Amino acid sequence: MNYFKTGLLLAALTALFGVVGLMLGGETGMLIALAFAGATNIFAYWNSDKLALRAHGAREVDEKTAPELVAMVRELAARAELPMPRVYVIDNPQPNAFATGRNPQNAAVAATTGLLRMLTREEIAGVMAHELAHIKSHDTLIMTISATIAGALATLAQFGFLFGGRGDNRPHPFIGLAMLILAPLAGMLIQMAISRSREYVADRMGAEICGNPLWLSSALEKIAGGVARIPNEDAERHPATAPMFIINPLTMGGMDNLFSTHPNTANRVAALQALAREMGIGGLGAARPGAGPWGGSVRGARRGPWG
Repeated sequence: MNYFKTGLLLAALTALFGVVGLMLGGETGMLIALAFAGATNIFAYWNSDKLALRAHGAREVDEKTAPELVAMVRELAARAELPMPRVYVIDNPQPNAFATGRNPQNAAVAATTGLLRMLTREEIAGVMAHELAHIKSHDTLIMTISATIAGALATLAQFGFLFGGRGDNRPHPFIGLAMLILAPLAGMLIQMAISRSREYVADRMGAEICGNPLWLSSALEKIAGGVARIPNEDAERHPATAPMFIINPLTMGGMDNLFSTHPNTANRVAALQALAREMGIGGLGAARPGAGPWGGSVRGARRGPWG
């Protein structure tokens, strides 16, 4: 998906504010909603990364608190020709990760403690490279802004249903109920359309950054298995942030269809395995020359200080 199409989808998200406002409060409601949408866009540009990190209780780490993780991200960022992002750890047993920030100069990557415990060093490198690919492609701005707008849209629909209009201006109860259900759903579908196509691109770029597509494909399989077993309560409370993660953190199905926040994991794994064959890489231990200090066997890979 190119930036023009993504811009259209973001514009559609913003326009939904106007539609909800019109249905719940007439022309005045539409104007108020559009003004709110504009303010939300501006606020999201500057603060969406902080909101996403705060929503998941992320804590920043450095060379003293997580030296191997930070060193890994630093080397991968250098290979991707990116500034060093801030590194965060989320105290959550579900294996997962995301990136955020309005541009590469103000970016951050976050990994859960579950991911750092369950994955090998090579697999973690694959995941971090995937997140850096999102930063390099400027996906993080689009995804975090869309998450903020989608969340605000759901809040607007709820507020409008409870307090919208007075007297003759108050919408019919069925209209209010429809907006309460359909507005967040429409926002979610647009947000999904923004997110899903970018995952394949980030997978490929991430594989090239870390040097072995099989590290990322193995990581995706482990993460998907962990997500299926371990709920993420913070993500359930903030579902608008789900498309930011490398694997959908919500406890729902993973079919590759209109209602999925991410492409099917099996399809992503197959694409990465095909890329490995194109690169002439036949195993998890192999790496493209110059791919960093992660070339050993995954089975014997040394884990970082996170256990």
